[in-house]
Amino acid sequence: MAKRKDRRIQRTQQLLRAALVSLIQERGFETLTVQNIIDRANVGRATFYAHFDNKEDLLVSGFEDLRASLKQRQREALSRRGSVDERAFAFSYEMFAHANEYRDVFQAMVGKQSGAIVQQILHNMLLDLVRQDTKAAARDEAGSLPSETTVQFVAGGLFGLLIWWLKGKMRLSVEEVNTLFRRLAIPAVKAALR
Repeated sequence: MAKRKDRRIQRTQQLLRAALVSLIQERGFETLTVQNIIDRANVGRATFYAHFDNKEDLLVSGFEDLRASLKQRQREALSRRGSVDERAFAFSYEMFAHANEYRDVFQAMVGKQSGAIVQQILHNMLLDLVRQDTKAAARDEAGSLPSETTVQFVAGGLFGLLIWWLKGKMRLSVEEVNTLFRRLAIPAVKAALR
């Protein structure tokens, strides 16, 4: 019975997130109300509030699945044998692919309060992921542990590249932007280990 309940909860949350995404693309986030979201998702108000506190909570919840997926990709890569070049930042391709999928949503939110919330969540998530990879690189290369300065530098670069890419008129593919990031980030981490 618990599995069925879990599936219902997941399905309801997916409906609400899908409704939110489609409405953001149509109207932007700031003008949306919970009523708009529940009408689009065809769920009751009580159901919405059983899962989320408000529309901002719903927005933020969408990043938990992304965070879990990126962390899983990172764990898999770090558990394999290989050089830092092969294992470091294995999460980046999936992150760029996800961002590309939601490019229209991002563009509808940029420059607004909701966009600032999303950017802060993304930046913190990237800091955490980069911190884990730089620690692993230090173990692999038998170097000193990279300082927080290195983490901030690489994560800030990744964040800046992501925002530039999402806003940009130059349409690099996911593969191209990921290759650019890795080409810049991996040597930076290696240099910090010397």
